[in-house]
Amino acid sequence: MAAEGPIQRMLSNCWTPAILVAGLAIIAALNSAFGDAQSDITLTEMLVRVVVVAGMAIFIANSGVLSFGHVGFMCVGAYGAAWASTAPVWKGIALPGLPEALRDHQYPFLVAVLGGALLSAAVALLFGAMIMRLSGIAVSIATFAFLVIVNSVYSHWDSVTAGTSSIIGIPTAVGPWSATAFAAATVLAAHLFWRSRSGLLLRASKGDEFAARSSAVNILRVRLIAFVVSAFFVGIGGGLYAHFLGVLTVDVFYLDLTFTTLAMLVLGGMGSVSGSVVGVVAMTMIIEALRRLETGVSFGGASLTLPQGSQEIGLGVVLLLILLFQPRGIMRGRDIPSPFGKISKPVD
Repeated sequence: MAAEGPIQRMLSNCWTPAILVAGLAIIAALNSAFGDAQSDITLTEMLVRVVVVAGMAIFIANSGVLSFGHVGFMCVGAYGAAWASTAPVWKGIALPGLPEALRDHQYPFLVAVLGGALLSAAVALLFGAMIMRLSGIAVSIATFAFLVIVNSVYSHWDSVTAGTSSIIGIPTAVGPWSATAFAAATVLAAHLFWRSRSGLLLRASKGDEFAARSSAVNILRVRLIAFVVSAFFVGIGGGLYAHFLGVLTVDVFYLDLTFTTLAMLVLGGMGSVSGSVVGVVAMTMIIEALRRLETGVSFGGASLTLPQGSQEIGLGVVLLLILLFQPRGIMRGRDIPSPFGKISKPVD
């Protein structure tokens, strides 16, 4: 009986990521068996957003700081991956300002994605070292300023980013199963960070910053660690998005995507890893249902067609209802309950 304690704890610790990963794998398997080309696109985009939103949750869920700038790291990761994997012939013509190591060489997909993610993490380290000393709403405003800076720089750096034109010819190497693998890895990483010492100290500082400081918690350090790790995985999401679309423009990574990803996090619940995944899946289903209704759905002899713009209105209504009746999101700040014992509590 003495061994039951450690075994039970191990099973409890593994329960949340195991269920989330299994759920994503089941969705991918069902799509593979019964889906079509359109469902492949929808599913792949959903899984890429799982990577992005779960990556955002590494910082937001643990620190309690709402970041409006993480789509900027997605942009950095996407362009970094595109610089590495696009054909040198095109880069030599359209992107002459790239360093020779990028301009004259073409790197494999995985190297390109990880390289873009490392670039995002490096930018987060430099930027985070400046703003993580702030507190409250000032941090959120600073992250929004970062998003504006990234958009402005990438929109006007013609020789490196093609400015407001598009980078084309990016290998489309991301499909449902490869996206599932990256989503599973990100969910596992987010869960491991949640249970790590840095995650615990960061959540302690969220609950009571002054008490955490008095207990010798280095708030700047733990916030910066979470910020950099979060940017790394969001950068991976950006690289996947580039290799999913096959073409990049700066405007994709701005306010619309910022609103969508944050809405997914709020919908699922910002206080847990499970909330980030559930929010992405739930909002994708809502968006897809509204999209189909906009194009028209037949019921017997009748047809129902919603006016254009109904997606935005529908999403706004859903978010309003969630905030009114379930302000902590679908998961209420909890992870998926484990049958082997309680492993998480609601986040205040």
